[in-house]
Parts: sequence; C-alpha cells; structure tokens
Amino acid sequence: MPQPPPDTLVADRTPDDMARMFDQIAGRYDLLNRLLSGGRDRVWRVRAVESLQLQGGETVLDLCTGTADLLLALAAPRGPAARVVGIDFSVEMLRLASRKIHGSTVRGAAGLLRGDAERIPLADRSVDGATIGFGIRNVRDRMAALEEARRVLRPGGRLAILEFGAPGAAPVRAVYLWYFRRLLPLVGRLVSRHGSAYAYLPASVGAFPAPDAFCALLEEAGFSEVRCERLTLGIVCLYSARAV
Repeated sequence: MPQPPPDTLVADRTPDDMARMFDQIAGRYDLLNRLLSGGRDRVWRVRAVESLQLQGGETVLDLCTGTADLLLALAAPRGPAARVVGIDFSVEMLRLASRKIHGSTVRGAAGLLRGDAERIPLADRSVDGATIGFGIRNVRDRMAALEEARRVLRPGGRLAILEFGAPGAAPVRAVYLWYFRRLLPLVGRLVSRHGSAYAYLPASVGAFPAPDAFCALLEEAGFSEVRCERLTLGIVCLYSARAV
C-alpha cells in the first residue's frame, strides 16, 4: 500500500494522533531504538547529560520522555541530577517508563507526569535543567514548547535537545539518506507492526528546521549560549542553550 506524501504524514497529525501512534508502538520502541541506531543512542544520551554541566543536586525536567531512557541516564546511581521529572503525552510510553523506573535503583529520584510540551504542568523557574530526546520535532508548536521550557527553567539553567540531522559529507550523506528513507521505514514497520509510524520518522526529520534555523528559534525563545554539536558524523544534533 503506498504511503501518503511526506508533508501529509507530518502536517496532518494532531497531538491526539501523535499520542495514539506512540501508544501503538510503545512495546517495541526500545528494541527499535537500539536496532536502528546501532546502539549509538546510549552515547548520544550520555553526551546530552554531560552538556547540562550538572553538579549533583539539581532538579531536571525530561520533556517527551517516552520510555524514560534519557530520564534514567539523568538519574543514574550517583548520577548528576538529584531529581528528574519526565513528561509525555503517550499513556503507553509512560506505563513502560514507570515499569523501567520501578525496576531500577533510582525510582525515589524520578517522577512521571502526563502532559503536553506546549503547556508544561510545572511552576515558573522550578527546574535547573531540561532535556528533550528526539521529541521536539513531534511538537506542533515548537516555539511554544521552547518558551515553556525557558519558563520552567531557573535563570542560568541549561537545555539539551537531541534531534536527528544528516551527515555533511556527500558520500556518507547519500548512504545515510538511503538507509533513513528506505531501509529504516521497512525495518520499523516489520518490527513494530505499525504501518505508518516509521514512515513518519524520516518525513518528520525532513520537515524539521536546519540546525542554523533551529538555533535561531532557540535564541528567539529567549535562550543564550546556543550551540549545535553534530554527533556521529552529523546523524544527530545536540542543541544546547542557557536560560536567561
């Protein structure tokens, strides 16, 4: 069955549509992350945590927490954050996240809330750091989400965002784009048994702003010290910024 055009795959999805899609793929989400990233997703999360420059006593928000992999990296035993709050709009993702937290050694330091990144259910200036791991492209109003992140961050608090990019070197870029647009949706569909979720992934990445444009968006949202670090040949971008 032919897939809808990429623009339609992205533009026509409401927040409720997105939540339902992630509910449906939640059970195989972690397996596919490991498989499709070749295990590099763990390295990317470690680098995001390091970029927050935490000292050990902070409270950190993990937006679009999914199954809580980044949250657990933040709250690992003797980890950098004293307390982490994860927020997501998918009930099934949060259910799996809760199971993982309660099976870990950090459950006392981590909490979960169902919520929308565009309307974060936390008080102004209530966290010292914030992360978004591969979720900002799924937010309809990115500026609203970034402004909300700045609102809940204390002055000087850092934001770290992981998002997909594309390699700069032409030969590597060509191979990667073939994999990302052709092979990844096929493997994702076979493993997740969901017809469109992994066709949506390359479509959503293709619709996401280029690094310079997204850095400009962060500055417009009121962040300073904005930078983009390209990881694994540019496959992933780590955006970091400080709340003013």
